[in-house]
Formats: sequence, C-alpha cells, structure tokens
Amino acid sequence: MHHHDAKPEFADDYIGKYEKYSNELIAKTNGKAELVGSFRVEVGSHHDDFIHIWRYHDGYKQVSDIHKQIKTDDQLVKLNKDLAKDLVKRESQFMMSFSFWDHPKPQKLNSFYEMRSYVLKPGTMIDWANGWSKGIKHRDNAVAGFFSQIGQLYTVHHIWRYEDLQARKDVRENAWRRPGWDECVAITVPNIVYLHSRWMSPNSFSPIS
Repeated sequence: MHHHDAKPEFADDYIGKYEKYSNELIAKTNGKAELVGSFRVEVGSHHDDFIHIWRYHDGYKQVSDIHKQIKTDDQLVKLNKDLAKDLVKRESQFMMSFSFWDHPKPQKLNSFYEMRSYVLKPGTMIDWANGWSKGIKHRDNAVAGFFSQIGQLYTVHHIWRYEDLQARKDVRENAWRRPGWDECVAITVPNIVYLHSRWMSPNSFSPIS
C-alpha cells in the first residue's frame, strides 16, 4: 500500500501522472503488478492524500523483481521522478490479507470507501484475527482486510464500501442489532492502541470504484 501526500496546487496533475505511471507499470510487468484500488482521501487526513493498493501474486521474490524493474526501467524511472515533484511525502507498507477475508475484487458501484487503520498492542494480532473471523459475518459491505508485514508493524487496515455517509451510519447501527457483533467489539477493542479513519473516493482509473 502506498500513501502519497500531494502538494495541494499539484494534486490534480499528480493523479493524472499516477494513472499514467500505473498503466506503464502494469504493462511492463505483464500484469504481475496488479492495481487493486486507488483512492483520494476526502475526510480523515489531508484532502490531497492518496491511497494506492497493489497486489503481487507470487510472493516476495516477485516483489523484489518488480521493485528492481521500477528502479532500472528508464520509462518507469522517468515517470516516478515526475510524480515525486508533486509530492510532499510518501509512505508504503507491505501487507497480507486475512485468511478469512476475501481478496478485494474489481467492482464498479460508484461508491465511497472508508479505510479504518488500527495500530494494535504487540502480541494481540491473533486475538484480533480470531475476533474478526467471527465478527465479519455481522457486517455488510466488507471490501478488504489487511495486516502489515513491513512498515508500521502491528497495523491492520479494514476497507468498507458505502453509498454515502448516511448509509455508513445505518450499516454501523444495524450491526449492533445482530447477535454476536458486541462480542467481536468486546474482544478486539481492548487491543487497539490507535485508530485512524479515512473517508475516500475512488479515482477514475481505480478497479474498485
């Protein structure tokens, strides 16, 4: 996952450049680097923040090969340098999907998305996974669930789809009417050190929109 903080005056230019970069990367890797989703943060951090999620299907060896290609392919290097001019900062994480949570699939639903990011107490990831493997059954509109491997550790990201903010309110309230949801909350909330919520809109080229 890439988190890019764009300069406000260049945010629109940046997203056009990123679309060009992502298309080039997908083509140069024959689809081995797969863009899962690309989003602009509307509420929750800077309005000019962007979240891009990529998938590598064949493990760390493939990741290493593709990252080497990004650093050595002349066109990708040029596009990357051009992107960097529009950014204040950028961060990244390597993540894995929870086994009980399906891999996110392309969808065109003209929706909004909330990404809830949790930093957990060390040693509590298994408890979190056990709680959510049951709790996910009580929630609608689940898109993805990841946990970090490299970057900020003990971090979990859940992504949910909503038609709008009112739909978000309704879905979250309805969850409390379902037996078992309160148990998930009771098990998982004590393990949270920090929580950050981002309300996001998909970019025009995002496979999830």
